[in-house]
Amino acid sequence: MRTRRWWVLALVLFGPRLAFPQDSPWYQSDFPPDEYKTRWEKVFKKVGNDAAVIVQGAPQTNGFIVPRQTNEFYYLCGVETPHSYLLLDGRRRKVTLYLPSRNLRLESAEGKILSAADADLAKRLTGVDEVLSTDAMRGDWLGSLPGGLPHIIYTLFSPAEGAAQSRYELLSANASLAFDYWDGRLPREGRFVELLRTRYPRTTILDFTPILDELRGVKSPREIALIRRASQLAGWGIMEAMRSTRPGLYEYQLDAAARYVFLVNGARLEGYRSITASGIPHIWNMHYFRNMGELKDGDLVLMDYAPDYHYYVSDVARMWPVNGTFSKWQRELLGFVLEYRNAILNRIRPGVSPAQVMDEAKAAMEKVFAATTFSKPAYERAARKLVSTGGGVFSHPVGMAVHDDGSYEEGPLRAGQVFAVDPQLRVPEENLYVRYEDTVVVTEEGIENFTDFVPSELDEIEKLVKGEGVLQKCPPLPRQR
Repeated sequence: MRTRRWWVLALVLFGPRLAFPQDSPWYQSDFPPDEYKTRWEKVFKKVGNDAAVIVQGAPQTNGFIVPRQTNEFYYLCGVETPHSYLLLDGRRRKVTLYLPSRNLRLESAEGKILSAADADLAKRLTGVDEVLSTDAMRGDWLGSLPGGLPHIIYTLFSPAEGAAQSRYELLSANASLAFDYWDGRLPREGRFVELLRTRYPRTTILDFTPILDELRGVKSPREIALIRRASQLAGWGIMEAMRSTRPGLYEYQLDAAARYVFLVNGARLEGYRSITASGIPHIWNMHYFRNMGELKDGDLVLMDYAPDYHYYVSDVARMWPVNGTFSKWQRELLGFVLEYRNAILNRIRPGVSPAQVMDEAKAAMEKVFAATTFSKPAYERAARKLVSTGGGVFSHPVGMAVHDDGSYEEGPLRAGQVFAVDPQLRVPEENLYVRYEDTVVVTEEGIENFTDFVPSELDEIEKLVKGEGVLQKCPPLPRQR
């Protein structure tokens, strides 16, 4: 009888897995081996014939967190197995993937993942020349390579980006740990560099970060397709939040309406935490994240939110009135920001610098100033400051991270560069802060605005807010006081 109970329990716990076993390890399907081979060749050209590159993958998650590879490692091979390593040997133009042995405990929770036991399969999937166990990395590993110890080793000095992470936020957090008297731990990438220098003192260790940043700065057609999809989901989510807006609801409920759209369309993660701010004090705090405030009649809502879709993100923001009708001052300021945003978007094209685009837009805005009567001197000062400085209109790159790596502002714009256009107007006398944000890619002819379908004209926004959203069709439970 006791034996029978154990069989019943085993069938309940493991029956679905026994009936529908995962017959092959998980591996992404967005990028074929040829895409990675193209990236490796670019790396080899940058590092030369006397160097090797070693890239460390993400560690195993330490909680009930959706596992996600680092952007840097995923960009170079698409493998998500934790504690993996990639060696690009410029001397032989060969790429070796090092995978750990099978981790049955991990696979019981997450499903089968690529391991050293899947060497032949991993070679076919990724296009690498060789797949070895991470056990081969012990002892005088680099010295035993064909050709011996490399004279130069490149590796990442910068922190690796994970889910909803960008480099500068990681650097800031690492600095806080370092200055904590009772912590002071070395970041993971710093420890890896230290180990390489200690174990191979005769080899020069250089930073691979600038090389990888340059490669990531221009997106391939497949990368652009994923950013386009992430942008579509971001826009649809924000539009669902607009439709769901009513006085008396809460910011986190609009957050939930947008995230619902992300989840049902296949985005498992967020590109960054939701900024859903209502009312002047919350909106003035640019990266407000608590999302606990009540929506009040007469206030504006600012939402800035996008998903992580297959390791690629977007960055979109809109503002709208809680009651569905913009007030006079809201129309005045948002309408002006919209005019400036459009002047910028209409002039972005390859071969010119962002500074040149801003100068051209500034000249075009003189007609707008001549035709505009501002209700307050402070509003006109804010508008003129926006146009003279850009107000952050040419913002950060966007890609695998929302604040992506690789600069686009220093030289002429190139097709394939993706960045946020984010004009921001501030009236410090009244703590007013208004903005639009879109993600665009430079094309051979001009730009593609991934989020152009999201309403930006004020009348269109009002019409959408007066619609019915998911929060009306499936209303939240009564709030307990």
